[in-house]
Amino acid sequence: MLNIIYALLALLIIVIIITYYSFKVVREYERAVIFRLGRLIGAKGPGLIFLIPGIDRPTVVDLRTITYDARLIKIITKDNIRCDVDSFVYYRVVDPIKAINEVEDYVHATQMLAKTVLRDVLGHAELDDLLTKTVEFTKNIQEEIDELTNPWGIKVSSVAISDVLLPEEMQRAIAKQAEAEREKRARIIIADGEYIAAEKMAQAAEVYSKSPITLKLRELQTLTDIAREKNLVVVTSTTDLRELGNIVAMARATTGKGEQVKKK
Repeated sequence: MLNIIYALLALLIIVIIITYYSFKVVREYERAVIFRLGRLIGAKGPGLIFLIPGIDRPTVVDLRTITYDARLIKIITKDNIRCDVDSFVYYRVVDPIKAINEVEDYVHATQMLAKTVLRDVLGHAELDDLLTKTVEFTKNIQEEIDELTNPWGIKVSSVAISDVLLPEEMQRAIAKQAEAEREKRARIIIADGEYIAAEKMAQAAEVYSKSPITLKLRELQTLTDIAREKNLVVVTSTTDLRELGNIVAMARATTGKGEQVKKK
């Protein structure tokens, strides 16, 4: 009787073990690639899937986007400048069967390929282009990696360059270059202002030459402005005594303190 009980318990344990290994839960973002006696039979999931214990071998593939942090990739630019580039590569599996069947380790292979393409593309660029045309380079890198990983069932969605680390002496050189560029722009702005002012003065001189009375009115207006200041000596070139008297009266009326008017 005890032997029968032990046999039934052993059978029950075997059934539980077989049942445990016969069913597997695959999450929504996963797929199970099944090999039966070494032969590929397809991908299953998500949900509960049935496996033949000892015969079916599942390999679970994550379909979520994977972020590859490519730090400190050493680059020698086209103009022979050494720098380190920090970047991120975002990719995901779109065909789990290819990802398992076409390459030994799709994660490692994709990351090594991304690092190689980054070094190759950025190495053919000059430093100025690398610093100013980042968007163009990242787009080219993303397209090239995506084309190479397509047979593996991998989709590269984005590449981002986060930082370009330059040697200290190169940072000082770039700072001097930026300072020189700002100084050049300042001088250009000053020169443009002087050019515009010269044009306006030439136009004013032309107007004054056509109308002497306008020039005289402008001179009187200038003297009026000067006379408002205290303790100033007003100098005029007029020889008309009557006009000179008008100027003196205007200066005194403006200041109320009798500034000195010198006849030249």
